[in-house]
Amino acid sequence: MKELNTYIDHTILNADAKMEDVKKIVDEAEEYKFYSVCVNSSFVKPVREYNKNVRIAAVVGFPLGAMASKAKAFEAKTAIEDGASEIDMVLEIGRLKEGSYDYVRDDIKMVKKAIGENILKVIIETSLLTDEEKIMACKLSEEAGADFVKTSTGFSTGGAKLADVALMKKTVGDRLKVKASGGIHTKDQALALIKAGADRIGASKSIAICKE
Repeated sequence: MKELNTYIDHTILNADAKMEDVKKIVDEAEEYKFYSVCVNSSFVKPVREYNKNVRIAAVVGFPLGAMASKAKAFEAKTAIEDGASEIDMVLEIGRLKEGSYDYVRDDIKMVKKAIGENILKVIIETSLLTDEEKIMACKLSEEAGADFVKTSTGFSTGGAKLADVALMKKTVGDRLKVKASGGIHTKDQALALIKAGADRIGASKSIAICKE
């Protein structure tokens, strides 16, 4: 297995995050050689200006996923232009649950088209879905051209669970990757999620996880 730090998107997404807080996360990501920093899209440009070296992932349609597809695509395109190389978008959860699968697929597809060859992760918010809905979310993400499926925003009713990661990995196989995020606080949690099939870990407690 690779070193644990190289799996981690070091994350700061809270609404009251200030630029000084974001800079601290960036400094930590460089020091500990985390895979990337994950930030809200308004911070992408200042992060790139502050540090030319770190990879940047930006969240889009966060945290509800319920904004217009055109708005998501514009946000994603802007984040890429500002210096991000990965986009973590939130799937249209209500549309998925009502069975509007064409809408969900097209929503993801529009964002992927906007960012070209850059990495797209689709947050399916597992805590709100049945197993059947999780499987469908993964399939629609694959059909739409996504690169990853991701468990959670960390802002809903639950975070990453081993069973969900295993189910997602079973559904997408080696065709897509899986990111586990939300409520990951310990090294044992992170390692267990990787063993279950996670290719990436999203965490804000990244240093504590790696120092255990």
